[in-house]
Amino acid sequence: MTAKNKKIMAVLLLLVCLIAMIPLFAIKGAEFGGSDDAGSQMISEIRGTEYEPWFTPVLETMLGGELPGEVESLIFCLQTGIGVGVLAFFMGRFVERKKWQDK
Repeated sequence: MTAKNKKIMAVLLLLVCLIAMIPLFAIKGAEFGGSDDAGSQMISEIRGTEYEPWFTPVLETMLGGELPGEVESLIFCLQTGIGVGVLAFFMGRFVERKKWQDK
């Protein structure tokens, strides 16, 4: 890698870090809520107290209450990891197939 490429790479990395960090400090007092909370609030504004959910989540029914936020995050991360693993596996297979076909 040449010196010019190293400088470009360093500037781009710095720019990415700034893009990621500036909003965290620029927006004082902002609340980052989930889409579930926003949806529930919007439904209660539109329908009021007459809204009744169609079903309850399976895990909440089995455990007899709402899951803690940490457990929900864990399940979400596991789901994401499994999805990325499957996607990476098939992409790797396609790359290897291409290499073998080229030989």
